[in-house]
Amino acid sequence: MRKIIIDTDTGSDDAVALMMALKSTEVDILAITTVCGNVPLELATKNALMTVEVTNAQKPPIYVGAAKPLMRDLVTAVNVHGEDGMGDDNLIHPTINPESGHAVDMILDLVETNPEEIEIVTIGPVTNIGLAILKAPETMKKVKRIYSMGTAGFGPGNTTPVAEFNVYVDAEAYSIIMKSRIPISIIGFDVCLGDAAWNREDMECLMASEKEEAVFAVQCNSSLLEYNLQASGGYFVDLPDAVAMGVVLWDDIVLEDKLCYCYVCTTEEATYGQVIINDGSKLAISDGFGSNPPNATVCKTIDN
Repeated sequence: MRKIIIDTDTGSDDAVALMMALKSTEVDILAITTVCGNVPLELATKNALMTVEVTNAQKPPIYVGAAKPLMRDLVTAVNVHGEDGMGDDNLIHPTINPESGHAVDMILDLVETNPEEIEIVTIGPVTNIGLAILKAPETMKKVKRIYSMGTAGFGPGNTTPVAEFNVYVDAEAYSIIMKSRIPISIIGFDVCLGDAAWNREDMECLMASEKEEAVFAVQCNSSLLEYNLQASGGYFVDLPDAVAMGVVLWDDIVLEDKLCYCYVCTTEEATYGQVIINDGSKLAISDGFGSNPPNATVCKTIDN
């Protein structure tokens, strides 16, 4: 079985992604590590614990990680996912506890013990991964691949006109992973919309099953549904982290991807968190941006 670590800022779409991996018979989840992002760290950890408990499948250890970004104040998405990150429906009351030890140290221990085998799935800001690279770069070079739900892909941002949330929270950490030379697959926000989202029929089907985990998956996304109704009038729940996990679990849903050079903007406030992606297209200045070698595989289209 493939060996994975899931790094999450557990909001409602993270919960669905976690459920998908927990129920899979194709991956062995060696650890779930939590990070601040959608919600503060304590809530992200509680939400991960509750999701594992509800899913009642694999029971991986959960380790607590970074409580703040590397260099900036934390920006959360509680306006989207609810104050608790899970719909504010009183769903979160875990009876299990996280393990002792810091997430960064456990990531490094697992990679060192399983060289060239560990795939890290990041479905939140990558602060923990950036810290691991800074602490032990040679160990992190033994990571088989990082899968990142991050960047706006080839479309507009969802947090600023150019920046996607997971990168915007800690662009410095994202820049570190993009410069690490670890193989990286990026699933951008642009491929996580449209028919990849849940519609009314999808949610009614899940609720009708009356299975605890299915009902939990819908209920924890109630704030996200309300946010989308208010923002666009659309009755849908977009689940970027679940789409990214789909790519991890079932690579045949990727219809087109491309090796690209990705540059992370960290200085100008207006472009902070933007990831400029060059897919190899011919540029007018041949010795400029276009001369850099690829550092990531970016999904361009998926089977929604």
